[in-house]
Amino acid sequence: MQKQYALFICFLISMGIAAQETQTDSLSVPEPKSFVSNHQITNGGKLIKYTAIASETYLKNEKGEPVASIWSTAYVQQGVEDTTKRPVAFVFNGGPGSASVWLQMGMFGPQLVKTDSDATKDDGAAPYSLVPNTHGIMDLTDLVFIDPVGTGYSKVIGKGKEKDFWGLTQDANSVAQFIRQWVTENKRWMSPKYIIGESFGTTRAAGVANALEGDGQDMALNGLILISQALDYAGSTSEHDNITSYLTYLPSMAATAWYHKKAGQGKSLEAFVEECRNFTYNTYAPALYKGSLLTDTEKNKIAEQLSQFMGLDKAYILKSDLRVLVPRFQKQLLADKGLAVGRLDGRFMGDEVDKLSDGPHLGDPASYQIGSAYTAGLNHYYASTLKVDMDRPYLTGNDGIYGKWDWKPVPEGHGWEPSYVNVTRKLSETMRRNTEMKVMVACGYYDLICPFFDAEYTFSRNGIEREKVQLFYYEAGHMMYTHEPDLVKLANDIRVFLAN
Repeated sequence: MQKQYALFICFLISMGIAAQETQTDSLSVPEPKSFVSNHQITNGGKLIKYTAIASETYLKNEKGEPVASIWSTAYVQQGVEDTTKRPVAFVFNGGPGSASVWLQMGMFGPQLVKTDSDATKDDGAAPYSLVPNTHGIMDLTDLVFIDPVGTGYSKVIGKGKEKDFWGLTQDANSVAQFIRQWVTENKRWMSPKYIIGESFGTTRAAGVANALEGDGQDMALNGLILISQALDYAGSTSEHDNITSYLTYLPSMAATAWYHKKAGQGKSLEAFVEECRNFTYNTYAPALYKGSLLTDTEKNKIAEQLSQFMGLDKAYILKSDLRVLVPRFQKQLLADKGLAVGRLDGRFMGDEVDKLSDGPHLGDPASYQIGSAYTAGLNHYYASTLKVDMDRPYLTGNDGIYGKWDWKPVPEGHGWEPSYVNVTRKLSETMRRNTEMKVMVACGYYDLICPFFDAEYTFSRNGIEREKVQLFYYEAGHMMYTHEPDLVKLANDIRVFLAN
């Protein structure tokens, strides 16, 4: 009986060991994949021979265990003898939940997706065209496109958990960890270093620049290029009772109304926008703060002026209590034609089935009219040119991230936090510690997500040293590079910024 009991105990122990081994195996990870190829391109009038490295980089925890796989695509010039004079720019998009496909295939990569520059038609179904990026900047800098965890091919692995990466601070820390690791492995600590971010990618850029200053490996950046900045979310969140947003969005509404010939006719775009700026600061802001204390005469006068800027009926503006939310503006501006204008880019128009919905019900025309082209273009380019062969789909966007995202800017356990995300003060402090870091901000006039006036409002406050910040304007929207003349202008503006 004792012998049988002993055998039973040995059996249980062996089963426990087997279970432990099975658990360990489930956390084990294969070797990271890397796809290396050689190419050449002419940028800035120079023939650049470069190596493309599309690869996984494993981030590890304090115990040295892999916790995340970060996918990146790097383009590195060949034959550079002195890398201290060769800059490297780290590039990412936003979301959170967006891969770097948009900036890679729309602006900075060696090949670009060809979409309708004038936003007059849907790009429809495949096939789509890829063209060489003759306006690229690879003669000036190496480029590293980064897909944060949960986007592209990047994912949690091993003992990693989503909550360790899906948050305002967590995201910035993980991207900073990747950048340090890439710089170390490629021996680029003495190279000039830049970050190029778009939309939430600008929020991330400010956080990463700040995070790079810590962890015992202080890394100072030479500059930030912020495309469609989103640093203070009060100015880019169109919600009831958020007075800041009524102010910051108005000039973009005016620009969009001008584009669709609903307002400002006979005036240049710049002159009309400047007129709206002055009205916003000097008339609209005091009226909003006065609220119900306005007399009927005052309210009617403000509504008449808003109608002239927004291109909407005065009666509609009065019913809105002088406060028109962006989705309603999108739906109302071209209501007489049954069309809704885009959010990412007010130039785009969508034919709505429901003509009376409170905002576009089909989604954003500026997104769904080009999204398939970018997704197909990226997948084709990876497979045919870079010879990438992965065992999972490339996620250009991941909506599952949003519901799990930790927006708190304060450490866990702190009870109070600001109502809107604002990383501008963090950027201001970074700029004062790193006195040589400069900032370039690219703004689209027709951007109804991150309005250009919000950039002006943001950088005029928060302790920012304004002389170190350059703002540039483009006659397109959030992704101004979809408008070919502005792709050329943005590329030239970045050239000047990098050269200086």
